[in-house]
Amino acid sequence: MVSSSMRVSYLPKRGLVVALILLGIQGPLWGRDVTVTVMDQDLGMPLEGAEIHSFDGASYQADGDGRVTFEAPDDRPVVVRGTYPGYAPGRLVIEPGKDAFTLELLLSGILEARELVLEKSRSGESESRTGRSVALGEEEIRRTGEVGVIEDVMSSIKLLPGVGYSGLFNALPSIRGGQPGDLMAAMDGFYIENPYHWGGGFSIFDPKMVKSAQLSHGVFSVRYGHTISGLLDISTRKPSAQDLEAELGISTSAANASVSFPINRKGGVMVMGKVTYYDPVVWAAQGISRASDLEILKPVEAIAVAPYIRSTTLTAGYRFTDNLEMNFTGFFGADGVAVDYKTDGSPGGITGYGPMGSFSSAEIEGHWINYQGFGLAGLTFNPRNDMVLKLGLGGGYARFEVDGFMAYSVRDIPFNIAALPNGNPLPSTFDYDTREEIFSASTSANVQGRADFDWDLGRGFLLALGLQELYSRLGSETDFPIRTELPSPYYASTHPGFIPTADYVNFWVPYRVEAEKSHSLTSSGYALVEYGSPAGRFGAELGLRLDQLYVGGNGFSAGARPAFSPRLNLDLNLLKHKGPLESLSLTAGTGLFSSANDVFTILRAEDMDGGLKLRPNRSVTTLGGLRAEFPWDLSLAIEGYYKYVFDRTYVFTGRDSPQRHFYFDGEGRIWGFDVLLKKSQGRRLDGWIAYSFNHAMYREPGVPGDPNLFRNVTEAVSADWYYPSFHRFHVLNLILNVKPTEKFTITTRLGFASGVPLSTVMTGKQPYSVELLNVDGSSSGSYIQKWKQITARDKGNRVSFSIPLDIKFSLFNFKSNGKTHQEFYVAIENVLSLVHTPKGNSTFNPYTGEEHTGSMTASYDIPIPIPSFGFKWSY
Repeated sequence: MVSSSMRVSYLPKRGLVVALILLGIQGPLWGRDVTVTVMDQDLGMPLEGAEIHSFDGASYQADGDGRVTFEAPDDRPVVVRGTYPGYAPGRLVIEPGKDAFTLELLLSGILEARELVLEKSRSGESESRTGRSVALGEEEIRRTGEVGVIEDVMSSIKLLPGVGYSGLFNALPSIRGGQPGDLMAAMDGFYIENPYHWGGGFSIFDPKMVKSAQLSHGVFSVRYGHTISGLLDISTRKPSAQDLEAELGISTSAANASVSFPINRKGGVMVMGKVTYYDPVVWAAQGISRASDLEILKPVEAIAVAPYIRSTTLTAGYRFTDNLEMNFTGFFGADGVAVDYKTDGSPGGITGYGPMGSFSSAEIEGHWINYQGFGLAGLTFNPRNDMVLKLGLGGGYARFEVDGFMAYSVRDIPFNIAALPNGNPLPSTFDYDTREEIFSASTSANVQGRADFDWDLGRGFLLALGLQELYSRLGSETDFPIRTELPSPYYASTHPGFIPTADYVNFWVPYRVEAEKSHSLTSSGYALVEYGSPAGRFGAELGLRLDQLYVGGNGFSAGARPAFSPRLNLDLNLLKHKGPLESLSLTAGTGLFSSANDVFTILRAEDMDGGLKLRPNRSVTTLGGLRAEFPWDLSLAIEGYYKYVFDRTYVFTGRDSPQRHFYFDGEGRIWGFDVLLKKSQGRRLDGWIAYSFNHAMYREPGVPGDPNLFRNVTEAVSADWYYPSFHRFHVLNLILNVKPTEKFTITTRLGFASGVPLSTVMTGKQPYSVELLNVDGSSSGSYIQKWKQITARDKGNRVSFSIPLDIKFSLFNFKSNGKTHQEFYVAIENVLSLVHTPKGNSTFNPYTGEEHTGSMTASYDIPIPIPSFGFKWSY
């Protein structure tokens, strides 16, 4: 090995001069280490776990002595902020020339000793706990979520262990093999049924409004329910009770602003808003589409109104007395888009692309609008020093609407079939015209309330009790006349008197639901006991949760089977401060979970005929975990789990009628393990490596195995076990934050994801004849030709792997007074897309048989790098 001094000696003279200059300026460049001790102002005791929010946006956690060490510049004073649950935030000026400082925080309520622990665990502050949850703080969300054309907290969540890869424009990942829709979200304790914009493309959680995010995908506390897969708990930023704060952000396609002002030094109000201006991105994509042959970009040319998002969030808090505090969280958001697609086959038009293949002419018009709002008010009361009572009441409303039509005309398409099956000759070419009107609207409203009570019993024991009510009401209206096809023999078997003349029959199935309304009520209660030994060597949590679901409307009412969900967690610390290990601990847990399936909201009286018994979705999870902590803020966590899903609801409909069939016996078998190696609070380098292996298979025993007879709403094509469409065996994410200077950070995300299931092509393309029927079911006397190929589900066939690479360059600037902060970033996502895209089966025009270039993938990824930028100013 060559020492550093020897390496310098090898440099030429000019290089030696440069090296000496760099070494000479390294002191002012990196600054000095300073130590801040966070203390209770009244008691004089150190506050372990307090957070120091540095001038450069980083956050540091105090050790057992309340100390935090970080780097500060030598050439100017800076201001840092200290926070601790139950205490008013404080500010401290770090002056040049001094290395040790003390920050005293003032207690904001009667929360002492154990009560502080209670308040910390219940206040919405996120924390990572082996076997239960993994959390991201404000700084981690800023680095990984504030990127892309739409900044989104889900961009950060999708980098955590146990989260399946879902691509750029999909905020619905699978959590440890669960169905994407199984993830429940809560914001400041309020359950959100549909926390998405653009049908799931992005979440409503803007990084600038979020303080922390916690993904609970293990055996988490019985305090929370309504999910069998995972819970995303979002904690919003809170206003300061002492200072006026403001922030302005501008990114590639959105502008954000927030302002916070104090009220009588006992509380405050914060208002945040976001408005997108996606038009430049759409114009650029439309230009690229017209100038290139990228078929996947062609739909962008049809956008008449650019996709938009409008949202605002309000948080408020006020401390009336030392033991009574109120808080409020409100949100309103809207998103939409309009499409106007036309082509007449003229040169230079969009001819050759359309949802059903190539057409001589096509016209599609439609608009999408979705908006939702909710609010939650809460009270925190300490009747005694060892008790905490929390009350919460909230409500929400949402509406979604899509309206439009699709019209197609096909002209002079040649027949490859000379005659019909009955021998009647066919003409040399055929024409085809169709028009389908589309309208669907739904409204939902919900009211929810909860009461949570914690009591410190002493000697390490904690008793918690809670009650929760969640009432939802849904109204919907749908008018979707659907054109579908069946083999002529099957159609004839259900339509006496019909004489088949072609291979298939093309007919209309009216699907119309007018003013359908339903409602549901879930009543829940829980009780748990926690124990923690004085030295922290052993901990246990035993709880029981009960959920009772009632549904009604549309001429019926019914109750589901009560869901009892016991959960147990055991934590054992094996050693502390031994050799290279700071700590080594083991965790084991098991528990049951339940949720109400969305299909309950579409039940009608006729569906209940035959004694249909409702059952909630259930799952049982068993896991074991190990966590090792090393010096230099380095930790390693390994978790293995097995999850069995049962009583899962599924529904399918007949292809020749809108009749629905409900079943409650779906099941799934899921197992896997997650590994997380994390370096926190690095001065020059930090980040994490997360690897997940997952094996997930599902089965719906009631699904018939004849694909010609049913149009399945489920993924199942038979009663056999299958890999779901979102399943991936391997997902790896490397997140690296390199900090050459205090004002410059390079964030890199490199991922690897194995492919999703892919059907195997069994035969080549084959032409077949189709008889067209009128809306009333009578024969039109017209025939067309279509092409098909037979595919089969293959457990061993997969789309090829994905390797996403994103790079972000962030530049920070701080004013000498330490009160203002600017950040500018430039990023590029999907860097490797030009050299690699996942490969699948090619598709073809069903009318001409002409193959399309490209491949099929299971995500919304665009096969080009996507640049983005952002600027943020805060005070």
